[in-house]
Amino acid sequence: MTLPSSKHSSAGAPDKLALLRNHSLFGLLPPAAIEHLGSYMKRRTLPRGSTIFAKGDPGTELMGVLAGSVKISVPSADGRDIVLNIIHEDEIFGEIALLDGHPRTADATAMTDCELMVIERRDFIAYLRSQPDLTMQIIETLCSRLRRTSEQVQEVTFLDLPKRLAKALLRLIADAEGQASIRKVTITQREISQIIGRSRESTNKQLRIWVAHGWIRLERGAVTVLRREKIAEAAAEGSSSIRHEPVMPPRSSDAARRGTRKPWRKAVPRIKHAHASAQAAGDVRPRQANP
Repeated sequence: MTLPSSKHSSAGAPDKLALLRNHSLFGLLPPAAIEHLGSYMKRRTLPRGSTIFAKGDPGTELMGVLAGSVKISVPSADGRDIVLNIIHEDEIFGEIALLDGHPRTADATAMTDCELMVIERRDFIAYLRSQPDLTMQIIETLCSRLRRTSEQVQEVTFLDLPKRLAKALLRLIADAEGQASIRKVTITQREISQIIGRSRESTNKQLRIWVAHGWIRLERGAVTVLRREKIAEAAAEGSSSIRHEPVMPPRSSDAARRGTRKPWRKAVPRIKHAHASAQAAGDVRPRQANP
């Protein structure tokens, strides 16, 4: 569902302008443009777990995260979600449907308590036509996310679980606050498994291995990376392994231990023996050479 609309008051205008000036996307606009854009902006506060919009909803609003984080995901037929992106503070989302006017391509859910800025499509598109610099920034944002989606498809297709999980953790802590070597990200293990396209059980098993090594610490609804260099090493091992590995057949000793028999190995001598016996009895003529 789409966020409910509400009228903004003139009393809140100075706060809105300050938010726009500090925003990474809109802060580069001239003061007059920021003031003009601020007259269209609304603010929304949402608790964690709230649905911001669903796939198929009308794309009538552009949204920016002022505080918190938002999960962009696609539901599958069996009820599982695939997480395409996580939107952090000072980032925008909902721009695809906003620009082409088509329905939303994914779900957006508040991962934490969120404060959003919202601009209606009818106001923003008209304004965008007069701001080529802002248009180029939005295009760059779209290209960056397309590249990220392509990388994610490669990782899900070709990389094994540890390498895939390590890359995901590095991306998640990239914007986290704290010391350079210790980063904490608020996210559940189920959400991590949705990002890397694996089950929660297998994801938890690998995380527990890294906990035993002292690389990470698991908390309720959060993961803290204690040894970032070790996670980076695990991810780097996968950078040259994005390829299909050949599946080698089991060795004969392995097959024997499993009770596997290869009947054709004994069938060929039996056929040759039967053919020789029949030829000796005159039932089969010797094979003639081709002229």
